[in-house]
Amino acid sequence: MSNAAQAYARTSTTTASPREIEAQALLKAARQLQEVQTNWTGPCAEMNNALLFNRRLWSIFLSAAQADENQQPLEVRQNIANIGVFVLKQTVDMQLNPDPAKLKSLIDINCNLAAGLSGRG
Repeated sequence: MSNAAQAYARTSTTTASPREIEAQALLKAARQLQEVQTNWTGPCAEMNNALLFNRRLWSIFLSAAQADENQQPLEVRQNIANIGVFVLKQTVDMQLNPDPAKLKSLIDINCNLAAGLSGRG
């Protein structure tokens, strides 16, 4: 990558709002999960990596939803927590009983939430 491209990437990252950053992270996780589903040949390192990235992302959302300093209304925080718990359960289920069809709900949740964060929902 050229120095100009690196500088632009740094600038675009630092000027993005937290909502935009969250939306991009959700879309990245959705793309990784979609890639696993599209190219399914059975459980593989890519599946584990995609599930790990998604689980870490949702763990961050869960922690933020539970944080005392979170300014979101309680109902919004509870909704995020409920979705996060569902995502984590689905992830464990996918790891224990791999099935590409199970990825659809995780992909849909991430895409829908990203759209909402980006104002496209």
